[in-house]
Amino acid sequence: MLTKQQCDQLAWQKVDGLMPVVVQHATSGDVLMLGYMTPEALQTTLDSGKVTFYSRTKQRLWTKGETSGNFLNLVDIYPDCDSDTLLALVQPIGPTCHNGTESCFAPAQTDWGFLFELETLLKSRKTADPESSYTARLYASGTKRIAQKVGEEGVETALAATVNDRAELTNEAADLMYHLLVLLQDQELDLSTIINRLKERHQ
Repeated sequence: MLTKQQCDQLAWQKVDGLMPVVVQHATSGDVLMLGYMTPEALQTTLDSGKVTFYSRTKQRLWTKGETSGNFLNLVDIYPDCDSDTLLALVQPIGPTCHNGTESCFAPAQTDWGFLFELETLLKSRKTADPESSYTARLYASGTKRIAQKVGEEGVETALAATVNDRAELTNEAADLMYHLLVLLQDQELDLSTIINRLKERHQ
């Protein structure tokens, strides 16, 4: 989070007191929107934990979601190298755009953003009718069967690599990733948990 020293060093005079803020999903990495903050809007954001902008049309402070309930919960916020632009990492509640899309820049999406979307979809299938999808049937079959599928796909992925079959390796790796995501969801784990463990090991 911004330190007091960083706040004091923000170049408000360069932007006439209205600083651009790029809002990015803290997990998927997708850019959600662009807004503007005054010093008061920034302080309100830091105090409340909900991203608050200065609305140029309303001419007042505006907390994203104050009407719709689609808040942007602040995870962290960083200044750029010139201290005249901010990057806000957030966990959005509901769609960010007033048009109902996840991002104001839809359909733009990063590869990691798709992976997060897939993980979210797989999580929703845990309570679905087993007749409605293969994923729902996997959950219904139990942890042992899901784990078995991960093992099978892991072996097939390794075999494809040993014969240098790139097309088959791509297909099998995709199958492995899918079944691993299902297994993690079955065990109440998500990719962020795994990534954080990798970060700990990297330190």
